Formats: sequence, structure tokens, C-alpha cells
Amino acid sequence: MSLLQFTVPPLPHYMLCGLADYGIGGRHVNRRNIEVFDLLVVREGCLFLGEEDRTYEVGEGCALILRPDSYHYGTQGCDSYTSYYWLHFQTMGSWSVTETELPRQGQEGLEPYDEMNTKALWSYETHTFQIQVPQFAKLLHPGKVDELLGQLIQLNQSFYSSSAKWSQQALFQELLRQLSLSMAGEESSPAAACAEQAAAYMRKHYREPVTAQQLGEQLNFHPVYIARCMQRVYGCAPMEYLLHHRIEQAKLLLLQTDYAVTRIAEEVGFNQAAYFTSCFTRIEGISPRRYRQRFAYG
Repeated sequence: MSLLQFTVPPLPHYMLCGLADYGIGGRHVNRRNIEVFDLLVVREGCLFLGEEDRTYEVGEGCALILRPDSYHYGTQGCDSYTSYYWLHFQTMGSWSVTETELPRQGQEGLEPYDEMNTKALWSYETHTFQIQVPQFAKLLHPGKVDELLGQLIQLNQSFYSSSAKWSQQALFQELLRQLSLSMAGEESSPAAACAEQAAAYMRKHYREPVTAQQLGEQLNFHPVYIARCMQRVYGCAPMEYLLHHRIEQAKLLLLQTDYAVTRIAEEVGFNQAAYFTSCFTRIEGISPRRYRQRFAYG
């Protein structure tokens, strides 16, 4: 597996992204030395691509990063309708391509945390390290990646807002982390599969009342098992995940529309505007109205 290895700091930075599609027979354009990294994430269908002497079939839930210094080309037309995200990013630091994965914590080869390392940590020098992301991967959590890319696209509408740019960079770093997680080879984990199903159901039905019991009935898993899987994979309980997703959808409506806060609360599944405002303020640190002003005029 080819890995893209970046020396950080500085961290790779987000530039722009969008959503595109091809009908049957549509084919990716041929390009050479595009000077930016081009991340492609397929939502539906399949892209048939080549980079130099390697070819890829990028199917649903898969991601491919095209390098800035290579020749890219479509190997054949799409055999079905294909929808995909594209994202351009770049780095001011050094990077390389390797087949060797960095050792994980606890593996042989890591330097011990001894007195010498402690002194190095407390010095005033900038210490660089390496991060790796797979050039091609089947995403471990495609729903989470889809959610992050959707938020990045929506923030493009506030391109000249410094607050929006800051948020986009933070979202992009989480996106890189999700790509890195796909190297772990846990795609077949029952816990990951259960958590992804639960998350997908809640993202689809966030406008409706959803309970733990209902979630269990829909997925045919015990609610306690679902909660354990969600905690392990997403780091939160199902209802907490649902709350955060509703808040994210509310943020998009605050940026995209001039709807009143009361209507936005209803649109994203809250019965009471006051409760919505309370939850939003607790999670985001500012009220919905202040959030709208911040990104509209930031």
C-alpha cells in the first residue's frame, strides 16, 4: 500500500472542495503536475483512474489522493452514475511516498520515554514528526467522512470569513485523521459496522424523534450494545451523536438561509426553540444568532 508521509509542522492545509458527478460513460480528465493534492471520495458508483503506472477502481466508500507531481488519467468511463467529492490541499512542509508504515505505539522501534527525551520535549526547538495517510483506502467510517466533507462545502459559502476559514482547517485535520484511521484494517470489525449503521440511521432520520429503543429495533441490536459500539468508534453515546448532528445541520441552515431560529429548531428535530438554543450554546459556545453573525460578517 502506498502511503503519503508528511513531515509536520507545518500541517497540510485545506484549499477548496466540491461535489461532482458523472453519468454512465463519464471519464476523469487527464492532467499532469497539477501542483496540489487532489483527494477524491466516492459516494456512489465508481471512478476508474490511473496515476503514472498504477490504476485504481475507487468505489463507494473509498478514497484516493492524487499526487501534485504526477500524471493522472481516466482508465475507462463510469459504468454507472457516479457521485464523488473532490478536495484540494497542499503542504508547505516536506512529504514523500513510502510503502513502510510508521510503528504504532507499543511497537518495536519507538524511542523510550526517558530522561533525554523529556529534556528534548521541554526545549525551545521545534521538533518535527511524521504523519501518514493512505493514498488509496476503503474508509473505516465513510459516514463520518461524508459529514466532514459536507460541512467543508457549506463553509465555502463564507469563504471570505476568517472564522469560516479557521473552521475549515480544523475540519480538514479531522478528515486527515479519518483517512489515517483507515490504515488500521478494522473495516470488518462488528463494532465498527454496528456503530456506522447506527450513525447512518440517525443522520437520515435526525428530523424525526429517535430513541435508543427505536434505534435498537431498526438495527436489530440491543440498545446497550449499540451504545458500547458508538462509544468505542465515535467516542460518544448514540443520543449525543444525534444531538451533535442536529447542531451541525442547524449551523448549515444558519449560514444558508434567513430562517428564524424557531424554524431552524423545528427543521433539525427540536420540539422547543429554547431547548435548541440552550443545546447550541452549550456545544458551540455562542448562541445561534451570534453564530450566524460571526460567519456572515467575520
